[in-house]
Amino acid sequence: MVATIPLANYEQLPQEALAGKTVIDTMNYAPAVTSWARPELDADELTSSELVQRFLSGSSVVKAFHDVNGRLLRELARPADAPDRTALPVTGDDPAAKAQVTELIDNFGFDTVDVGGLAESWRIGPNTPLYFEAFTGAVPTGLSLPEIYAWLATTPLIPTPAATVAELAATTERQPAGFQLTPSAQPGAVS
Repeated sequence: MVATIPLANYEQLPQEALAGKTVIDTMNYAPAVTSWARPELDADELTSSELVQRFLSGSSVVKAFHDVNGRLLRELARPADAPDRTALPVTGDDPAAKAQVTELIDNFGFDTVDVGGLAESWRIGPNTPLYFEAFTGAVPTGLSLPEIYAWLATTPLIPTPAATVAELAATTERQPAGFQLTPSAQPGAVS
């Protein structure tokens, strides 16, 4: 099961139907965009994936695919032996569930890097190099949200090997929780 809904709606996920299943969490905490905030996330008491796992206590949550879009999946997929194969990060507390998701990602044409448990999912979340930047380069500053989306849709993609993904995950510093926009990139802002 892939949970691709706004994080603000995570409590609408069907707990009973998902019990005993692996759930891929693609959701991102974005209070600056959605105006939905959670104090425990803002205080770094837990990650958004831990919040989802707490709600889906009968499931095994794996954070993956939260940092990609359809274009990246189409353009950077490569055979297993390709020298320019891109790796995608995953986190999760259940090794068997992570193995399932790793196999799925491999079938899509990507390597994976296990970044640890859900408590470490901040390493691959918004405001880190593994949230688009590793695959696109730095997003130009001063763009409005629509301009950021347009830039992401047209900028050349960068194949990113497993060693680079692992290094970025290991060396990133914890930033404020949730996708942050510069003042000029607030929804509705004019540049």
